[in-house]
Amino acid sequence: MDIRIKPYEIKHLKGAVMIWNQVVEDGVAFPQTETLSAESGNRFFEEQSFTGIAYDENSGEIVGLYILHPNNIGRCRHICNASYAVRPDMRGRHIGELLVRHCMEKGKELGFRILQFNAVVSSNTYALKLYKKLGFVQLGIIPGGFLMKDGRYEDIIPHYRVL
Repeated sequence: MDIRIKPYEIKHLKGAVMIWNQVVEDGVAFPQTETLSAESGNRFFEEQSFTGIAYDENSGEIVGLYILHPNNIGRCRHICNASYAVRPDMRGRHIGELLVRHCMEKGKELGFRILQFNAVVSSNTYALKLYKKLGFVQLGIIPGGFLMKDGRYEDIIPHYRVL
């Protein structure tokens, strides 16, 4: 596999919505509870500062994506936030790491100074390991900050990294 990342275009909509909705439906990582339709998905991906699409150069298949946007407004607009999603059958192939690395470069290119994750779920061990590897700093623990799909509350661990 030769994974590349390119900007979102409408032609990526079906694959991007499918991957995004799978994470939402799993209910263990994204805060969203509502899935995207074709209409809401296109609007959502286009409204981001950047939506990156990971694809296999050989097959053209979409294997993951990320969204990047300001974490806040005004005097805190220089801090960005991102979310990452990898197709379930493609996990464990370092696609997430490619997405995060690309996102950090894109954030810097867009003028952001800090990348902050507000709600890394404590049971998301792969994300926690990756963020540590990439030099993110944990800011503490918010007890019970994430409502899992099964009704349990899990801790969340905010992170940041200077870009």
